[in-house]
Amino acid sequence: MGSKNKLKRFTENETFKNVIQPKREEILAGNIDLKGNWKRHFGNNKPLVLELGCGKGEYTLGLAKQHPEKNFIGVDIKGARFWRGAKTALEANLENVAFLRTQIELIDLLFDESEVSEIWITFPDPQKKYKRTKHRLTNKAFLDKYARILRPGGLVHLKTDSGFMHGYTLGLLHGLGYEIIYANHDVYKNEGSPPSVTGIKTFYEIQYLEEGKPITYIQFRIS
Repeated sequence: MGSKNKLKRFTENETFKNVIQPKREEILAGNIDLKGNWKRHFGNNKPLVLELGCGKGEYTLGLAKQHPEKNFIGVDIKGARFWRGAKTALEANLENVAFLRTQIELIDLLFDESEVSEIWITFPDPQKKYKRTKHRLTNKAFLDKYARILRPGGLVHLKTDSGFMHGYTLGLLHGLGYEIIYANHDVYKNEGSPPSVTGIKTFYEIQYLEEGKPITYIQFRIS
């Protein structure tokens, strides 16, 4: 994507009512009015669901269409990517969708305790190298952050094409004693996966399937 295209998308994002872009210094200073009050943005008190690392927002949109009884926020630092999802949501009049531009390690500074109902982590970078462990979105430090903002009994979903990420997360969850509700190493070949897993396919997921890569899924509780 050219720099002019990116600049155009950044400019458009600033005009979109469904895009929230707090500055890092504001987050660190605790100057986030929506923290603990995200229902004000949506105008209702529906359960709040996050997709972390939402990319172009395809999964966030898919979930929002499947579940109009919930509100969804796609979270990513790359605004030029989720521009497409935000624009599509506005064009489709999807009122239960928003996009938040921030780094995921700041997530517990943007949502209050027990404010979030569910978290989706879809096709994250597995960060295979040991020195990159701290960047894996299911490492203990991140799980602790999620636990702080999730309501009691809140769900976390991990959907990935990485067998490494799937195995790493399962092992960590077992070691920490967290409740694993459902785990599947090939959701399209085994029955029983929720419609929210098999009923939504992103652009890259379709490519993975064409290459014969199995798609894995874990649903678990950490709070």
